[in-house]
This record gives sequence, structure tokens and C-alpha cells, in this order.
Amino acid sequence: MTAKTENSDGAKNDEDIFASGNPFELFREWLALAGEKEPNDPNAMALATADEDGLPDVRMVLLKGFDEAGFVFYTNLESDKGRELAANAKAALCFHWKSLRRQVRVRGQVERVSDAEADAYFATRAKDSQIGAWASRQSRPLESRFALEKEVAKYAAKYALKEVDRPPHWSGFRIVPERIEFWRDRPFRLHDRLVFLREGAQGHWRTERLFP
Repeated sequence: MTAKTENSDGAKNDEDIFASGNPFELFREWLALAGEKEPNDPNAMALATADEDGLPDVRMVLLKGFDEAGFVFYTNLESDKGRELAANAKAALCFHWKSLRRQVRVRGQVERVSDAEADAYFATRAKDSQIGAWASRQSRPLESRFALEKEVAKYAAKYALKEVDRPPHWSGFRIVPERIEFWRDRPFRLHDRLVFLREGAQGHWRTERLFP
């Protein structure tokens, strides 16, 4: 039997890295390892959307939850990403953990989280961040930094002695994955790629290996 050796990312140099047949369990393992190795924001992900004309757009956001139902992030619904998802409810995500030399790519349909989910997450945010959700007209022109600071001061005064309500224009989206690809760097660009595929939100997952 061939001896197992450790890779620089702490993984075994054999099939153990893809041992789980459940993509969410495998993602949980990789995210936990990223939490130990990445210096900043291991839950950061590139979110790709497209507008009603099909023109793509991408930006970094933070993953705020995931389970078998999908991957969740929160935003101003009137932002560019919010408007693009309203016009075209499909998206892709990419997690890239440079310290691990790994990435995970996700594609699928998008749905809004429930009001109860959005309320529960909003309540966990720092009060200054809650006020910022009211003060910022995300993605729209800003005449000066001072104008933003005035809006922050206005809402800080409004909510000085009470809890901050969740703005009606602020909520979350869930990407319901149809495809999840796990990628690991290997020497000479002969990378490991394993993709999980399913048809529909309730479909069974099947796996494929891909050429690097």
C-alpha cells in the first residue's frame, strides 16, 4: 500500500480529499480548514450575476450561512446585484482560498430568503452596520463622503434609544446549487477537479471528475 503523505495545505495526497459523497459536508470541511489557514474572511466569495441584457457583473460578498438548501448572503435589494438578480435569478459563486491552494465554484438558481430569516440575521449585526443599511443607497451616485456621513448621523439619532428595524429594501438571497465544483492545485497544472451535479433543487447528486 502506498504511504500517505501530507500536502502543503494539510490534505492527504490521495482520494481522501474528496472522500465525502455529500457536497455540503465536503464544503463544510474545506471552509473549516480555510477558517484555520486564511488570514482574512475565509467566507469571502466572488458573486457573479448578469443584468437583463445578459451583461455579467462580479463582486466580493460574504457567505452568511449554508445548508442543504443553498448558500446565503445579504444585501441591499436596490443595489446592482439586487436589481440584477430580480431581472435574472441565476448566479455563480467562487471561493478562492489562496493559502490552501483550493477553490469551490457554485452555480444555480437564486431565491429570496424569508422575512424571518432576514430579520434573524439582521438582529445579529452590529448596530453601526444596521444603521449603515439604512444610510447607504447602495450602488447609486454619492455626491461626497460628507453626504453619507450625514445620512449615518440621521439614522443614528433616529435609533439612538431603540432597536434598529430591518429596512424593507434589505434582505438576503439563497443560491440553490445545481453544480458545485471542488478544485485543488496540483504540480504542473495537473489539478484535481471534482464536480457535483443535480437536476432541480431536490435532485440526487452525481459526481464527475474533470480534466484540469
